[in-house]
Amino acid sequence: MARPIWSGAISFGLVSIPIRVLSATENHSIAFRQFHEADMGRIRYQKVCELDGQIVQQGEIGRGYEISRDTIIEVTDAELDAMPLPTAKAIEIVAFVPAESIDPVRIGDSYYLAADGAVAAKPYVLLRQALERSSKVAVAKYAVAQPGAPGPAADQG
Repeated sequence: MARPIWSGAISFGLVSIPIRVLSATENHSIAFRQFHEADMGRIRYQKVCELDGQIVQQGEIGRGYEISRDTIIEVTDAELDAMPLPTAKAIEIVAFVPAESIDPVRIGDSYYLAADGAVAAKPYVLLRQALERSSKVAVAKYAVAQPGAPGPAADQG
């Protein structure tokens, strides 16, 4: 079975079901490595400051939001951690809509949701069956703090 890429809960109203998110696709592309032909040493990329030309280590790199070409507002990990995100560990269902009302072109990457544990299995299956019987999908919102995390806009269970 695929390894979960995120775990939390799916919630609607007063119902909260522990879930795991699994990628529905795999990358099967071939990745080539660059090397120095003279001695087969791998070529590495370094992060270099464009102002002073110095090589910068990962611990020296900050992050920020660019509001104009020369103005960046720094955003720290502490500030991100302190943000009140009610959907930080939950996928909150905001509506149930007919499946045909979702344009597949607007859906990015695909993910599977799975119940997280035996206790969550029964309510998760009930939700999935209700969606299937009604031909509806759940439209949800959530917040993700780390890059590469899932981004489903709609899920049918």
